Amino acid sequence: MFQYHCLNPIADKGLNIFSENYKKADTLEGADAILVRSAKMHDMELPDSVKAIARAGAGVNNIPIRECADKGIVVFNTPGANANGVKELVLAGMLLASRDIVGGIEWVAQQEDKTDIDKRAEKQKKQFAGCEISGKKLGIIGLGAIGAMVANSASLLGMEVYGYDPYISIDAAWNLSRTIRHSKTLDEIYTQCDYITIHVPLLDSTRKMINKEAFTKMKDGVVLLNFARDLLVDEEALIEALESGKVKKYVTDFANPLVAGREGILVTPHLGASTEESEENCAEMAVKELRDFLENGNIKNSVNFPNCDMGTCVTVGRISITHKNIPNMISQFTKILGEENINIADMTNKSKGEFAYTLIDLESAASRGALDALQAVEGVSRVRVIK
Repeated sequence: MFQYHCLNPIADKGLNIFSENYKKADTLEGADAILVRSAKMHDMELPDSVKAIARAGAGVNNIPIRECADKGIVVFNTPGANANGVKELVLAGMLLASRDIVGGIEWVAQQEDKTDIDKRAEKQKKQFAGCEISGKKLGIIGLGAIGAMVANSASLLGMEVYGYDPYISIDAAWNLSRTIRHSKTLDEIYTQCDYITIHVPLLDSTRKMINKEAFTKMKDGVVLLNFARDLLVDEEALIEALESGKVKKYVTDFANPLVAGREGILVTPHLGASTEESEENCAEMAVKELRDFLENGNIKNSVNFPNCDMGTCVTVGRISITHKNIPNMISQFTKILGEENINIADMTNKSKGEFAYTLIDLESAASRGALDALQAVEGVSRVRVIK
């Protein structure tokens, strides 16, 4: 029997995927797994029972990734599950920034005298006029699941799309329309595009990447959209760019005191993935990842450990080992098992940066002595009996 705890409300469509071998725990104590959306976890004391955390979404800045890796806790996310919801909001953001739709709606709502409002609206509509996005150049920074979907949709809307991503995956490249122009430098995006949208993770290397220097390279009157992370943009430099006219509009999904209510900035209250479909997709993917890990030891879409899949165990036993990615680990594992007369039927070892993961199928059950010896190996954080 496995126990899981939800730090945030998780869609029932996902939770219903758990079998009768799973019990929802009211507290963290004794939980094998945690499901989370936006709850801040950096100051939480996680019990030793926790083996995995699944973020029902893509961003994991609310989770202490490194600390979890050190403890052998595998952290999952759900890349692409909410991509369509974010894509649609990005497209809406471009339209809202291009034509003063919000201003027009507010003008109509503020008219106390509704007499002849149709005639007055005809006279006023010029002040809300804008431009069409068809024929304009859109620059996309980051061509992951969301960026690629935005690129394809914008192309179908008649935009000339430039995409920049030096780390684009093979799958993402295959999914891109042939009409997308692949930019080799960010400068090409900055100097050529009328609209720029950011779709990269928040890392030390990307923090405030859209800065004063970047703004100076952009076309006058550019529209900037940020539905990824607020800290990707140096918002103080952005305010200067707005006031100078370099930036026409800034559309962001992240409200804070600096941008909220400021002229030239359209702020939505973190609505990117707030659709029923996105929340259900994320919940389903997160639960499936947890089940495959807890029941089979397989890892898919982890942010701190490598992908590793040995399917369903068909031998007598299976153990998993989370450990540091250092030399001589495998030989120590095999030596310990050999000394206990435990034959290895199959084994795989994968690494990701400083950390590694080993799955071993055994022809006989692992003895207590073997498990203790494996746990005692320097660099091992967790040994778990899967079967």
